[in-house]
Amino acid sequence: MRTVDKIYINGEFVTPHGKETLDIINPSNNQKIGEITLADEVDTRNAIAAARAAFKTFSKTTVEERISHLEKLKLEVEKRKKEFTDLMVEEYGGTFKFSSMSNEFTGQWFDSMIDSIKDFSFEETINSSKVFLQPVGVVGIITPWNASNASVCSKVATAISAGCTVVIKPSEMSALQTQMLMEAFHEAKLPKGVINFVTGLGNVVGTELTINPSVAKISFTGSTVVGKLIAKTAVDTMKRVTLELGGKSPNIILDDANLEEVIPIAVFGAYMNSGQACIAPTRLLVPESQLEKINEIARATAEQVVVGFPQNEYTNVGPMVSVKQFEKVQNYIKIGLEEGATLLVGGAGKPDRLEDGNFVKATIFTNVKNDMTIAQEEIFGPVLSIIPYKTEEEAIEIANDTPYGLAAYVSSSDVKRAQKVASQIDAGRVCINGFSHDPMVPFGGFKQSGIGREYGVYGLEAYLEPKAVLQ
Repeated sequence: MRTVDKIYINGEFVTPHGKETLDIINPSNNQKIGEITLADEVDTRNAIAAARAAFKTFSKTTVEERISHLEKLKLEVEKRKKEFTDLMVEEYGGTFKFSSMSNEFTGQWFDSMIDSIKDFSFEETINSSKVFLQPVGVVGIITPWNASNASVCSKVATAISAGCTVVIKPSEMSALQTQMLMEAFHEAKLPKGVINFVTGLGNVVGTELTINPSVAKISFTGSTVVGKLIAKTAVDTMKRVTLELGGKSPNIILDDANLEEVIPIAVFGAYMNSGQACIAPTRLLVPESQLEKINEIARATAEQVVVGFPQNEYTNVGPMVSVKQFEKVQNYIKIGLEEGATLLVGGAGKPDRLEDGNFVKATIFTNVKNDMTIAQEEIFGPVLSIIPYKTEEEAIEIANDTPYGLAAYVSSSDVKRAQKVASQIDAGRVCINGFSHDPMVPFGGFKQSGIGREYGVYGLEAYLEPKAVLQ
């Protein structure tokens, strides 16, 4: 059993002032594999003070110096790719496929920010005046359990690029991954106080970051419910906020698409990261005239989905992160049945021989109406809703009939037609004919999927304050 009993403040590993402990549970079998000592408000204030002191000099660093820091961070993180993957599989239950891919691309977060600031103008001339883009200050970074390392690295890379210092509150459910990330960042040897880790509960550490007047900005990835609380609290000290929140992403299959190709991709896509992904396309919008054929292809595809232990390289869906998350998904499956959706495959209960872990059957509902609970609320599990539509216009209307607007997907044999549909979808990112990612392209949501954008220049600007000097 492993013990995580240190946090990272002002360039040193220190024993937390907090005394409360939390068990680290392997979700594949619900066995205890470790214990973490949780930080408290005192620890958080100490970290903020260290970041504030470091900001005085770090905010004045050159672009070349910041690029050097980013290169060192990337080097140390990439040295540990295999270890990060193994921990993600064990602690989070992320499948080997997803975990290895996630850690393979971690270095891109640093590369993309290096590319973003190389030619970025931190100073502009407008008429006879100067506009300076200066770092906003100390940034509180709050990250989720479903993509811990990627989320921390992308936010830290952006903050460093802007000249900000940070206090990171990772999910307490990612303690083993956090410990290794702290060690990697420490070995990068950035100036003391620039990066600080305080692992604790959201209502303790997260609240202190949000109310503390020395924190200038909060960058949060997580649920819409928590994001709203952060926004409400942050306004008291006029903190800047970047909120990347929930999603209920539509995947529109147009009537000219090759169903034998796009439906299997859609099904496996809905189960990305075991369905525990904010961008997962969990609403599959299909032509009503082709529903029967689509159901057949979807059922056959789902029967090929491997639900099992995450370390198996062939596993597509691993366990839910916790018993609480498992029970939440089970409740949504029950609600789907009660509201009259047709269960195509999967359903309630655990798969055979996986009773000890938090495993959910790969589930598909069809004949779903968009006003049903399973079509409106983020389930965060391997549950796909197939929603029929009559016309292209109705498909667009259904796609936008949601409180969310994080991601969307459109499939068609005619790319121009797909682009036209994509232009009418209220989502921060729309992928055409499959799944694409570009760390230079802005990421964030419309409506209740968040405020602001991350990644590349768009993300960088959210960490900068324009100052006009007129003469």
